[in-house]
Amino acid sequence: MAKIAPFDEQAVKYDAWFDKHVGLYQAELKALRALVPAGERGVEIGVGTGRFAAPLGVAIGVEPSPGMAELARQRGVEVLEGVAEELPLPDGAFDFALMVTVVCFLDDVAKAFREVCRILKPNGTMVIGFIDRESKLGQQYSQKKEQSQFYRDAIFYSVSELVVLLTKAGFSDFAYRQTLFQEESTNLTVKEGYGNGGFVVIRAYKSEGGRYK
Repeated sequence: MAKIAPFDEQAVKYDAWFDKHVGLYQAELKALRALVPAGERGVEIGVGTGRFAAPLGVAIGVEPSPGMAELARQRGVEVLEGVAEELPLPDGAFDFALMVTVVCFLDDVAKAFREVCRILKPNGTMVIGFIDRESKLGQQYSQKKEQSQFYRDAIFYSVSELVVLLTKAGFSDFAYRQTLFQEESTNLTVKEGYGNGGFVVIRAYKSEGGRYK
C-alpha cells in the first residue's frame, strides 16, 4: 500500500519546505536539469505537489495522494491518480520518466522500474533523483527518520542498489550527477558522479525491448 497518509494530510506543510529551503531546492533542480531531456514528452511518477514537474516542463504526473495532486494541478500539471507499481499509462507513450525522492517510499521498487520501462518508448530515458543512503546526508536521514512525519516509513537506497534494480528492469548506459555537499555552506554545486553529494541523480536508457514482465 502506498505510503501516502502523512503527505495527503500535510500536503501544504510538505510543499512549504521548498519555500523554506530555497537553496537546497534549487540545487536539486539544477542537478536534475543536467540529465532531464529537454523538449521531449515526459511524465513524473510521484509528482507530489509539482515542485519539480512544473519548472522542468513535465506536463503529466502520476500521484496517489489527492492532497498533493491538487497542489500540482494548481501549478499546471495534469495529474493522474495511481501508484508507480501499476501506472495508469499506455505502453511506449513517453520519451522520459522522472522520479524525485520517490523510490524510498515505494512498496516494490523492482516492479515500479519495470512499469517505467513499459511506458517508455524504445531508448526512452529514466531519471531518478534521490537521497543516497551512503552519503552523510543519507546517513542522517536514516538515523533520524523515526522523528520525521514524512520519512518514518522510508527505505533509503544506495546508488549501487538502484543501478542493480534498473539493470534488471531493462535499463543501461548510466550517468550521474550529485549535489548537496555538506562541506559547502551554499550546497549549490552540481558535479558529475556520486559518492559525496547527498542528493544524487541517475539517468539511464531503456535497453532495446526492455523488460516489462
